[in-house]
Amino acid sequence: MWWCGVALMGVGELGNFAAYGFAPASLIAPLGCVSVIASAVISVVFLKERVRASDIVGGTLAITGTYVLVTFAPHTSTHITAHLVQYYAVSWHFLLYLFLEIVVFCILLYVYKRRNVKHIIIVMLLVALLASQTVISVKAVSGMITESIKGQLQLIYPIFYVMLVVMIATCAFQIKFLNQAMKMFDATEVVPINFVFFTASAIVAGIVFYQEFEGLALLNIFMFLFGCLLSFLGVFLIARNRPKIKQQDPNFLAMDKIPRRGHTDKVQPEATTYGSLAAKLMCNRAGQSDDS
Repeated sequence: MWWCGVALMGVGELGNFAAYGFAPASLIAPLGCVSVIASAVISVVFLKERVRASDIVGGTLAITGTYVLVTFAPHTSTHITAHLVQYYAVSWHFLLYLFLEIVVFCILLYVYKRRNVKHIIIVMLLVALLASQTVISVKAVSGMITESIKGQLQLIYPIFYVMLVVMIATCAFQIKFLNQAMKMFDATEVVPINFVFFTASAIVAGIVFYQEFEGLALLNIFMFLFGCLLSFLGVFLIARNRPKIKQQDPNFLAMDKIPRRGHTDKVQPEATTYGSLAAKLMCNRAGQSDDS
């Protein structure tokens, strides 16, 4: 069952990867709120979690926001070729954007590693800065593969492999920082913040690199951002105040885990080795025999 779940997640991510080759990145990224809604529904149906009022309100807001942003988002997607990616990669506004990202990333990494400031916003900003480059490279790789399948071979150009390396590297470091965040903070904090930051970084990356908002009406831009805001609020309401999994106290040993023990009492072992603990028990037993 576990491997089946992993396989289904892989198929889903493959579909998400393919979607970047057919639609603007600023449209694909906000649709991630659908997975949050689906997770809430699945947790109620299969895990028997209680339906809360905030879940209903959050789901309604997320669905409404998704409909609004899909309606007013840019729907025209250019054919991503190697020459077009090269042209976008050397444009002055992207180079400026990349320079600012590198500076901010280095500052945040210094604060996080050297100054040991373990704040969730710092970790999630590191993930978001990497995610913006991931979105750019994923769309480039997916688009060039799509064009190659259609008959215009793009895999012979070096820019394809440059983007492939960037995609793999940024994904790997994203997973690393996300794992650290999940260890330090609760999932109810990480999930909504990561969704908001990732979506915002993907939209900015699509605007700066692929110029997806070029020629879009001001009303469409406003309604698109309003739809994103509704989706953010919906995800926050769904994720907030989720019941936490109770961790067993590591200082206690469950007796039902010991072979030939049928009860569930707990004892707290002393900070001694097994030999010294056994010797102490034997001495206590001998003393009780002498008293008798």
